[in-house]
Amino acid sequence: MDLRVLQYFLAIAREGNITKAAESMHVTQPTLSRQIKELETDLGKQLLIRGSRRITLTDEGMLLRKRAEEIVSLLEKTEGEISASDEVISGDIFIGCGETEKMRFIVRAAKLMRDDYPDVSFHLFSGNEGDIAERLDKGLLDFALFIGMANLEKYDHFKLPDDDLWGLLLRKDDPLAARESIAPRDLEGIPLLCPRQVLLNNDMSGWLGRDFRKLNIAATYNLVYNVSLMVEEGMGAALCIDGLINVFGRGGLCFRPLEPKVTAGLVIAWKKYQVFSRAAETFLTRLQSGLAIDEDQ
Repeated sequence: MDLRVLQYFLAIAREGNITKAAESMHVTQPTLSRQIKELETDLGKQLLIRGSRRITLTDEGMLLRKRAEEIVSLLEKTEGEISASDEVISGDIFIGCGETEKMRFIVRAAKLMRDDYPDVSFHLFSGNEGDIAERLDKGLLDFALFIGMANLEKYDHFKLPDDDLWGLLLRKDDPLAARESIAPRDLEGIPLLCPRQVLLNNDMSGWLGRDFRKLNIAATYNLVYNVSLMVEEGMGAALCIDGLINVFGRGGLCFRPLEPKVTAGLVIAWKKYQVFSRAAETFLTRLQSGLAIDEDQ
């Protein structure tokens, strides 16, 4: 499958219009249409639904779009690594991460790296454990920051010195806000907004003493900002990690830790036998040096 044809297909998926896609790719509309029809013929599947005003993707087209984005991204990443100068450390570093205040450890290392090597660029991908692991396995990420009980058999990694603390994000007028901490019995019956990954893995069942999925789950989420709006609007209390929402800057919210205390360890991971670019290898050294400094303090 020709890379250029995949780029043409992605342009059509992005623009929803062959004329606009042709303009963005600097080719004629007939050329673009012919290439896509040949692609459909080669695959034996219809990829586009050609409407009078807008083009949409078939199920097969949506699958191809996902795979094509991964292929093009990986090729661009590889080309950048190969073409980087042997004398000057430059290029791109791709990092996947869940939401955590401890991401600051990586951010500080990135800032120092940029100070010394301004031709290095960082690209962050935020998501849950499954999303990040998939991209790391496919070579789309150089490093990943995992939170909690990730399966690390396939990766080299090191643990950050501090853990995250789990608790509830609450409105200040919620009766539970009067407590200093939240016990398992306090969750009975209340509308709960829960991280999707925690629910899928049933990670909190040990703390709760029974299947966590049997609670009153009002909503699930993978990134916390939007769910904090749900808390503000009274949809329920959000199970989350401390420090993700600045409750001091959001006057109507507060955070209360779970009791007994529940923490989540954090690790920086990369694929075993990974062949790093010079930029990524240098950054890993900086991360490891930063860890040694933190442990000494």
